[in-house]
Amino acid sequence: MSACASNGNPHVSLLTATDARAHVHLVIGSNPLAAARCTQSLSAGASPVLVAPGEAELHYALRKRVDDGEVKWLREPFRDEHLFALGREEIGHVVDAVFVTSGPREPLSIHISTLCKRHRIPVNVVDAPQLCTFALLSTHVDGPLQIGVTTNGRGCKLASRIRREVAAALPPNLGDACRRLGDARRRIQEEDHLLHAALAADGDDDDSVGQSAAFNRLVTEADLEAAKNRRMRWLSQICEYWPLKRLATITDDDVTDMLKSYEGLGNTGAPSASAESASASSPSSLSSSLPPPAPRIGRIILAGSGPGHPDLLTRATYRALRAADLVLADKLVPAGVLELVPRRTPVHIARKFPGNAEAAQEELLALALEAFQSGKTVLRLKQGDPYVYGRGGEEVAFFARHGARVADGRVVVLPGVTSALAAPLLAGIPPTQRDVADQILVCTGTGKKGRAPDPPEFVPGRTAVFLMALHRVGDLVRELTAHTEAEAGVAGDKPARALWPRDTSCAVVERASCPDQRVIRTTLDRVAEAVEQEGSRPPGLLVVGRACAFLHPLEKGRAWTVEDGFRGLDVGDELADGLWGPAA
Repeated sequence: MSACASNGNPHVSLLTATDARAHVHLVIGSNPLAAARCTQSLSAGASPVLVAPGEAELHYALRKRVDDGEVKWLREPFRDEHLFALGREEIGHVVDAVFVTSGPREPLSIHISTLCKRHRIPVNVVDAPQLCTFALLSTHVDGPLQIGVTTNGRGCKLASRIRREVAAALPPNLGDACRRLGDARRRIQEEDHLLHAALAADGDDDDSVGQSAAFNRLVTEADLEAAKNRRMRWLSQICEYWPLKRLATITDDDVTDMLKSYEGLGNTGAPSASAESASASSPSSLSSSLPPPAPRIGRIILAGSGPGHPDLLTRATYRALRAADLVLADKLVPAGVLELVPRRTPVHIARKFPGNAEAAQEELLALALEAFQSGKTVLRLKQGDPYVYGRGGEEVAFFARHGARVADGRVVVLPGVTSALAAPLLAGIPPTQRDVADQILVCTGTGKKGRAPDPPEFVPGRTAVFLMALHRVGDLVRELTAHTEAEAGVAGDKPARALWPRDTSCAVVERASCPDQRVIRTTLDRVAEAVEQEGSRPPGLLVVGRACAFLHPLEKGRAWTVEDGFRGLDVGDELADGLWGPAA
């Protein structure tokens, strides 16, 4: 018995996608289900072979496919030899899969299932999960996009209903977006392949061609691999952070523009001419390059979007979303919040892919000033709270240097619900708790330009929340639990920093308040291993302190636990009306 079954948990399947092109599928039966199985087989690019006696009455749809030559009909009862004689030559004529459309109580169904299992041939028997080695999912298809739902034998009608609900919630043309973004991935791979090929053929240059200034610069395979990784990571972040509605409207020109936007780093990460020219837009040089202020002056609003769920927006930020002429959003602003922006309002999402964070920030500042000076209301939308590791203070100071000041009402800063406080709450962690924790410390796990910040000392009653830390969680744990080289080299009688015990409770909270929220509960000595094994689901943060285990103590002998999903804000319309009055 499996571990899942022994714990009383339902069985789950290993879901896979099979490239069935040119496969041979054996379909046994002549009923409407046999017709449906042949249709599914053909749509996947396979060749269905129907096995049924010659006197069998075929379903009309099946008869038409046979008459059209799409389905081969073997007019005889099933024989064991069919499994090993009707398949592809390259795999010894063994068929690739078998579909049995007769009932589960039929002796033939049980016999075929047993025979297929013995020879490791995938078999599906209708309404008999115990006789199957694979099941067909209820599938939504949109071009290259396929979404499958299974209830693992608990009800195909329910799976179909869930599939329809999921498909209805998706924006149209999402399949085209998958195709275009897949093309972008392919182009990156092809360009990287050409770079590697050029490096390998470096000794075959034509001596008659003049040498460039960078001719003697050493370009290594490591340089090219690093560039490839950055480009792929950037593309992954676009897929991860852009709202699905925005991805669904992406065009071929958008893909080309996105690829060109990376060229500022050059193929090996070194600044190119376009990157150097872009530096003219830096904050220090904007005063000389911007046009004089227009007579009609606009307004710049800095607002926090909260941790993720749209219901955690403040009403002030919601009104700003509806009234802005231009929205400049950080990459991590949740898709559900961006969907509240009216369709008429332009939205620009920061292009903060790896290595381009500063350039993307300067681009947003320049766009904000340009729109402000043309009399527009600009919403600078940030995740969480603008002043909690959101660079809000830097932006307010920058705008003030260019004539847009808070004191004049030209710049307005709206608070947001910071994930530093909301995420622990949503994960069931009270950061302050009598007799457990009497203080909260909000820290960054990554300093300016990626430098490691000074680690905080251990205080028994302290709950520490680390933002921007999960990508270097192993290093952070070492800094918290051992003295750094800099600390070890300090002379004098200054007391040493108190180190955090390695068994201190902690929790990783990712995508707080979003439907795919995840909480990993563990201890400092196991958190890096847990994140490595469970994978990353950014944005996330790390909470450390005894408060983490107050409501959710870690079971003895468990290294960590994982909790998926969030529905804590679904209070219902009836309760909402009772609390706040009828909705407008």
